[in-house]
Amino acid sequence: MFYFFALILLWLSWKSFRSGIEYLRFFEKEIAKPIADFTPFCSIIAPCKGLDHELYENLSALLAQDYPNYEVIFVLEDRNDPAISVIEKAVRESASVSASNATTKILFSERSEDTAQKVHKLRIGSSHISTEAQVLVFVDSDVRVNSRWLGFLVAPLADKRVGCATGYRWFIASRGFASHLRSVWNASIASALGADTAKNFCWGGSLAIRREIFERLEISTRWRGTLSDDFTVMRVLNESHLPIVFVPQCLNAQTGNCTFSELLEFTTRQMKITRVYAPHLWRASLIGSLLFSLTFWIGIVLLFFLPFAEMDFAITLILLAAIFIFGLGKAYLRFKAVKLVLDDHGESFRKSLGAHLLLWTITPLIYFYNSFAALFSRKLVWRGTEYELISPTETKIIRSDSVA
Repeated sequence: MFYFFALILLWLSWKSFRSGIEYLRFFEKEIAKPIADFTPFCSIIAPCKGLDHELYENLSALLAQDYPNYEVIFVLEDRNDPAISVIEKAVRESASVSASNATTKILFSERSEDTAQKVHKLRIGSSHISTEAQVLVFVDSDVRVNSRWLGFLVAPLADKRVGCATGYRWFIASRGFASHLRSVWNASIASALGADTAKNFCWGGSLAIRREIFERLEISTRWRGTLSDDFTVMRVLNESHLPIVFVPQCLNAQTGNCTFSELLEFTTRQMKITRVYAPHLWRASLIGSLLFSLTFWIGIVLLFFLPFAEMDFAITLILLAAIFIFGLGKAYLRFKAVKLVLDDHGESFRKSLGAHLLLWTITPLIYFYNSFAALFSRKLVWRGTEYELISPTETKIIRSDSVA
């Protein structure tokens, strides 16, 4: 029985390693391309709440884009939010020390009764964009973008057949086992994006879409009652058979550390959202993580009980070694690809290679816990508000705290 499942896992590990080669080639190819000469006026909508890690630096990066003309719309729900003073400082200092091409607005959404607060802010922000805007861009306040992020993100939209362009996040941990584990957990999702536009997904933390498509597909209306902005956009674009382009240069660094409880809260929240909005992906995660966790770790245990001189010991060891080598190779190729984009983020990024080469053996256990927990509960807490996911189009707000 072990050999049967080990051979299946070996085959899947080989496929994963091959996808790692394709991932690296995709990054190299895309980075070598000249950027399209397409710089329409953009409206960046940045929902904010509370004091994210290095919030000032994150917002300052938005206001210092190497891009001709754009606006940044900050949307908050509470006029007493401490993020307001940080926003005002970033705007003030950006205007005084650089020739910023950005104009800014600060809006207040108040609280929503039937939609996630972030999504509600996006709806408010998208209804107040400039009449000049040809492209809407959505960004999270806890990510750090580079100075050419906007230009790279918007460039694929020069092709009017493209549904949207998306980036993704990459956690950079400076210390702590849980923080590195979160980075590795998230990295496996990052490597699911690539050249196949039909299989790509949207990430709301770095997303650009033509205004014409946004309005024609009535995305703001489709957001009503939802919790996940990006899964909703993905569903709408898939229904319209519009491609989703992943832009490697818009893989954004997300710095900071977390505790183990914060790791489990974050990862389980992601899987609960996935179960409601993309159940096929949730099932794949549940089955895949269970297969790896049982096969690989039971195989490790078997090595302690099988006689060293017997053939079963040798076969088990060879199978486990092959699975490990393919996984190690995939992790290295993925890190090498990301290094092409994020190498300027210092020692913390470069020193995280060891964690990525080893901790991928543990993250399937986390994925199984997340997926299993999502089977029994649709309740989650996000930015101080407790929600219950009734369906992809219906969200119940159970409790809403003050600014968090």
